Amino acid sequence: MAAPRAYLHLGALLWNGGPRGLRGMSSAVAPEGNQGKWGKLLQFLADRFYDVEALREYLFQKQMSKIHQKNRSFTYIKEQYGPYVAAAYFILKQGGAVKFQGKEWIRSNGRGHYSLEFLNFQAIPVEAVDASDCAINYQGLDNLLALKELQSLWLQRCPHVDDWCLSRLYQLADSLQELSLAGCPRISERGLACLHHLQNLRRLDISDLPAVSSPGLTRILVEEMLPNCEVLGAEWTEGLKLGPEKQSQDTASPIPA
Repeated sequence: MAAPRAYLHLGALLWNGGPRGLRGMSSAVAPEGNQGKWGKLLQFLADRFYDVEALREYLFQKQMSKIHQKNRSFTYIKEQYGPYVAAAYFILKQGGAVKFQGKEWIRSNGRGHYSLEFLNFQAIPVEAVDASDCAINYQGLDNLLALKELQSLWLQRCPHVDDWCLSRLYQLADSLQELSLAGCPRISERGLACLHHLQNLRRLDISDLPAVSSPGLTRILVEEMLPNCEVLGAEWTEGLKLGPEKQSQDTASPIPA
């Protein structure tokens, strides 16, 4: 619904107006400093946006720019310290965790701080990455695909991991043994089909994927595609319609007459 520019100007004028404006109504409504901030915000919106859709588009573009910034490649660090340290830095900046071979897990604390000891691990491969709940996307995967010894990768609940991202994981096929995609809202059957390259996988979690229309059937197909892999997630009956005979057997009383 449109919000005319004049209305936004009116809001700004009322906020900064005289005794009949919002400022004059009650000094308890907001502190003086907050009134000035809100007045500037209303004026900013009035000067730049003519309707709600324009404002939504601006906020969306701002959010996408922030995600793009988070997924940039750290070329300088890669040149100075190598791909292992660069990948670890990328994941830790995102709020994830990494494990170098023979080392303990490295993760940030509640304030986003972490030990810089990993800068000395230039020659030690990264064997596990936990990027759960991170903002990693197609572009950000560039930081991980150089990890040719990576064995475990957790991408649980990553909002920007989609089918296109899965199409790039073939580059980790020689080493990857464990992969978790649980709770990723943008992964569908098409993306899971791209995992046929990962024949060394031994454990795959595809639970709670809302974009997958038939979880049970998808699990069966994935198990056939990766016969040596333990597939976790949906039960094979989930999303399947049972025939009348099967339904009658399931609903019948277990106690004989």
